[in-house]
Amino acid sequence: MADETSLTIDGLSITARPGTSILRAALKSGLYIPHLCDHPDLDPVGVCRLCLVEVEGRGLVLACRTPVEEGLVVRTESPEINNVRRVTTELLIVNHPEDCLACSQNDRCELQRVAAYVGVDRQRLARLRRDARPAPVDTSNPFFDYDPNRCVLCGICVRTCSDLQGVSAIDFAFRGFDTTIAPFGKMPLAQSRCESCGECVVRCPVGALAPKNAQQPSREVRTTCPYCGVGCGIYLGVRGERVVAVRGDPDRVTNRGSLCVKGRFGYGFINHDDRLTTPWVRRNGRLVEAEWDEALSLVAERFAQSKGESFAALASAKCTNEENYLIQKLTRAVMGTNSIDHCARL
Repeated sequence: MADETSLTIDGLSITARPGTSILRAALKSGLYIPHLCDHPDLDPVGVCRLCLVEVEGRGLVLACRTPVEEGLVVRTESPEINNVRRVTTELLIVNHPEDCLACSQNDRCELQRVAAYVGVDRQRLARLRRDARPAPVDTSNPFFDYDPNRCVLCGICVRTCSDLQGVSAIDFAFRGFDTTIAPFGKMPLAQSRCESCGECVVRCPVGALAPKNAQQPSREVRTTCPYCGVGCGIYLGVRGERVVAVRGDPDRVTNRGSLCVKGRFGYGFINHDDRLTTPWVRRNGRLVEAEWDEALSLVAERFAQSKGESFAALASAKCTNEENYLIQKLTRAVMGTNSIDHCARL
């Protein structure tokens, strides 16, 4: 294609759109280059230094910060590259918690993947490891926890909060070994500007940010968020007959994978014990369960008896614009009244 740039990575000829980074071009072509701080939704910053590659005629460069060029020849493996990556990885994991099996990101952790790819020396780690007091886990947020001990300071959460959400609730704090990610004044997340959207959680490459009581679903169901009329696309993670997770649909034009706090975490009502799953009607002054046909017939009968000013309708923000249009049409044209309002005004 005319608008594609050709380059060679490890002897393989690939093409990429101009402006694409070497890292993105390689990953799209199925070539793995270790990385931690890069995310397709964010501008590259080159913090982790793991994506080091060698470009012919230039030497070592960061793959995430170097755009593709016509005829570029790239090597992702060499003794020098491997040594830099190994030392960088060892410094990242030397005091990292070792209870990977108990981590919510187990088998999905980018640090695990990098360590397995690069290879680490246990004896070197033992010499480097120092006694460190574990930092307290911030459990103040009602939807997710922040464990600074698992954090690799990639900055993805910081850039997500500032660049994508425009909230800037968190940032890098302190210096040296004391560097951490924290809200202003290192206050608990629940007392900060955090809106609990969870965008930082879904982008965290390790287990530093994790939903409370996280469970892995056995399957996913593609559907639409029920909370407002925007129509955000979601995938419900289902395990047995229970919904245990929600993630945004990146292919839905309305939200492109982003979700608000309700859409991402407000699914507890689905399997709540108090949720009504069958209609109820009032008999002899008491509410009792009824069949759907009986309940719908009763509603139609009462509607017919209530035409005119004795009828009023309240529309819902959870409906689409089209559904709300039909509600006002039913109210005005069929029921013969203008007594209609919307919950967003109340």
